[in-house]
Amino acid sequence: MTAVKNRSFSGGRKTMDMTTGAIMPLIIRFAIPLLLGNLFQQLYNMVDAWVIGQTGVNGAYAAVGSIGPIINILVGFYSGFATGAGVIIAQYFGKKDNNSVQKAVHTTVLGMLILCVAFTIVGVASTPAILRMMLKGEGNEVYVYAKQYLTIYFAGVSGLMIYNTGSGILRAIGDSRRPFYYLVAAAVTNIVLDLVFVFGLNMGVRGVALATIIAQFVSAALTLITLMRTDTAVKLDFHLLQIDRDMLRKIVMLGFPAALQMALTAFANVFVQGYIAGADGNQTYNLGGFTTYSKVDQFLFLPVQSLAHAITTFVGQNIGVGNRERAKRGTYYTIALSLGIVAVLILIIMLMAPALAVIFNPDVNVVEVAVRLLRFLTPFYLVCCINQIFAAALRGQGNSTVPMITMLSCFVGVRQIYLFVVSNYVSNNLIALVVSYPVGWISCALAITIFYLVIQKRQGRTPLIASKNADAPAEGDDTEVKEPSLENDASETPAGTATDAVDETPEEDSTEEKVETDEAPAEDVFEAEEDETEDDSNAAEDTVESIPEEENSTEENPDTEEALEEKAAVEPA
Repeated sequence: MTAVKNRSFSGGRKTMDMTTGAIMPLIIRFAIPLLLGNLFQQLYNMVDAWVIGQTGVNGAYAAVGSIGPIINILVGFYSGFATGAGVIIAQYFGKKDNNSVQKAVHTTVLGMLILCVAFTIVGVASTPAILRMMLKGEGNEVYVYAKQYLTIYFAGVSGLMIYNTGSGILRAIGDSRRPFYYLVAAAVTNIVLDLVFVFGLNMGVRGVALATIIAQFVSAALTLITLMRTDTAVKLDFHLLQIDRDMLRKIVMLGFPAALQMALTAFANVFVQGYIAGADGNQTYNLGGFTTYSKVDQFLFLPVQSLAHAITTFVGQNIGVGNRERAKRGTYYTIALSLGIVAVLILIIMLMAPALAVIFNPDVNVVEVAVRLLRFLTPFYLVCCINQIFAAALRGQGNSTVPMITMLSCFVGVRQIYLFVVSNYVSNNLIALVVSYPVGWISCALAITIFYLVIQKRQGRTPLIASKNADAPAEGDDTEVKEPSLENDASETPAGTATDAVDETPEEDSTEEKVETDEAPAEDVFEAEEDETEDDSNAAEDTVESIPEEENSTEENPDTEEALEEKAAVEPA
């Protein structure tokens, strides 16, 4: 790629250096705009459901609310790659490597444009077959409305992909404010158009879908304009768009495990929706009640999702400068914060479940199903805090393989086995079937906690910051991190989302890493820069472990054999 002009890494107040300062205030400051942005995004998703719910057509209401897993098959798959790109950019930004940041940005954007075309074609073409699989045929009103919505949605899916990519790039450098502003603009656009298209022009489901994609293109345009006008290291220049093979390889190795996990989890949820639709022999009311439950539950999950994106960026930047201990402490603080917030929200939802359910659809049968689901499933969101934050932290380190394997095993394997056994040999009751969700969450939380603790222990045996460095900060010191010089920096690096892919930083992200004895610290992902002089090299070794360049290495480090998962899915699968 053509050499680029050096650009600012500070970006004024638009970026955030998370490698120094008190940990908790940094994470909260970064997460609040994410939370508000996700809140507005959910708001216009909820307005879609509310508008359709007021029409009195329960089939249309069930259709709009039940197609999320189908959308997330493609969107989740892409979000995984966007997350991987976000982690790469965050780490190079933490290292202040301008050229690498530019290569990552332009490789990511060009790859995104290519995938926009592919996903549009695949989404529109595959909609009828996937709906038939989920709804057990075409002979019902839910199928008709769902097909109308999805055909329009996938025709305009590029807007969502462009926004997710651009906002992920901005969040990677600590800018979570402007993506929030653009979501607000999209939410207002969507709400206004929903009211005009449905109540004014009587377009029904088609009007809701059209309003959604127009709003997404508004946020996409604003994000692209920001990237083209910024004076920070992530400035986008369409003349520099090209695929850097080495950078693409790193992004794919980081993003593919997350992409695969999100897509397969969403695909498995298509079957879960099928089980729920057939429970007690009442498809329309079951899917309608589940639609209401999912809209309320998405609000409950917003703090967890936002904190997961924040910890991915926090961990990525701190690993980029070699401070693994600070990254680990930030992870534990974030889990504690998310547990406290979710506990309060659970209490509110349990008490107000009937009032919340009737907002979306006043039909008494739909409300009854929704209240049962809310009061049964909501308390289990405490365990989602654990699996989502630990997974996001691992992706920020550059390890997306462990979260992928763990979540696929639990959210797909364990859940599908449970549903098959229970539905065929125990009961086809709705509550008996939805128990599959907490079964998956709990098993995932246990597994990912064990893996996280084991990985941190093994990485601790090869500390990134050498003990002989007298200038290294003490373990409890959060206020200053000494960074090696740019010329001799040998330190290495590295979230769905959602997620929403989830994410941002995503949603979603990371590097493949074995959980066996050949596992290695994720900090060894990137090639170290060659020292200019022998004296400089010795100085760098006093600060950070030296890592040989790939092209000059004749033997792979046994501790880094597979060190290569912001969005989230956006939902807890």
